[in-house]
Amino acid sequence: MNTNYHTIIIGGGAAGFFTAINLAERLPEAKIAILERGKDVLQKVRISGGGRCNVTHAEFIPKELSLNYPRGEKELLGPFHSFMTGDTIAWFEERGVTLKIEEDGRMFPTTDSSQTIINCFLELAQKFNIEILTSHNVTSINKEENWNVYTKEEQFACKNLIITAGSSPKVWEMMRELGHSIERAVPSLFTFNIVDKKITELAGIALEATVEIPQLKLESQGPLLITHWGFSGPAILKMSAWGARELNGSDYKFDVVINWLNYITTQECFETLVAQRSSKRQVGNEWLFDVPKRLWKFLVESINLTEKNWADCSNKDLQNLATVLTASTFSVNGKSTFKEEFVTAGGVDLKEINFKTFASKKQENLYLAGEVLNIDAITGGFNFQNAWTGGWIIAQSIDD
Repeated sequence: MNTNYHTIIIGGGAAGFFTAINLAERLPEAKIAILERGKDVLQKVRISGGGRCNVTHAEFIPKELSLNYPRGEKELLGPFHSFMTGDTIAWFEERGVTLKIEEDGRMFPTTDSSQTIINCFLELAQKFNIEILTSHNVTSINKEENWNVYTKEEQFACKNLIITAGSSPKVWEMMRELGHSIERAVPSLFTFNIVDKKITELAGIALEATVEIPQLKLESQGPLLITHWGFSGPAILKMSAWGARELNGSDYKFDVVINWLNYITTQECFETLVAQRSSKRQVGNEWLFDVPKRLWKFLVESINLTEKNWADCSNKDLQNLATVLTASTFSVNGKSTFKEEFVTAGGVDLKEINFKTFASKKQENLYLAGEVLNIDAITGGFNFQNAWTGGWIIAQSIDD
């Protein structure tokens, strides 16, 4: 086996395959290999979006797209002007994979199967003679005239080395040995475990809400979902991404304040409730503000107003009700991974990357893309878009 290559890519995931295929299309004579430590490639692609693969997100303005990256917002703005959502859609369509947009902006293959994306990549890799070497766990890397890559199985050499190994502590340590600084990894996309188990009995309820963590000065807005363990949904996931390091520093123990009425203030809510005093019905049987019935009854019961008539409510009663509707406080004790999509904040320091090429500023002919960098996004296809953009730019930047 000839182990000398034009380019070796460490990591057989989305960024790795996208880089390899685009490079092979540009330089068909180049000998390219993908080294994957596991037995299978593209595992995150397989499980993404519940097995449907959330390829990207229907946001077509570079600045607006970059706002979805708690880490990487500034750095990705330039690259998104070169390759972003529209380019991703066109790339897949030109290779026989059509995408569709769902109501929330997420984009999936029209087949609703991640296997469609996997097959596309594997077929193109075969077409361009890209070698896929699985069960090749890289143990060390060094640079002489060319790059030397060592696995437990054998030694490889290449002119260009591309790292797309995701959030691998082992690979991060290799990057540290090559002169790079590493931002410590912390979880980024997760849901909140709530101490008060009574609220979890309302599992399945979803509504637009505003969420705050006053002690950490974090705020988020959007759909909130009550689950069997606590709170999830875009409002929580966005907060977990933007506040990843602060939440980690709190050991995931803090109070969360929820405005179930979204943008309605406590005073505005109180004034609406005062107007209800003309009603002789029980508070527990006349829910307002489009609050789901089960949630309304839960909140009213929490302040002992269920069987009281509106006409008999004092100002204090109505003030208490306004408060639980617009500022309910719950204690969080721990987190849960969001489905199978485990994302971390952390990786190679972004100041050490040239984002015109995604090349290392520390080592010549070393490139990095995907989650090996300290870049992560909220849920919705944005992490894959980062992989596609980085991979495409690297492929355009490498010479013969």
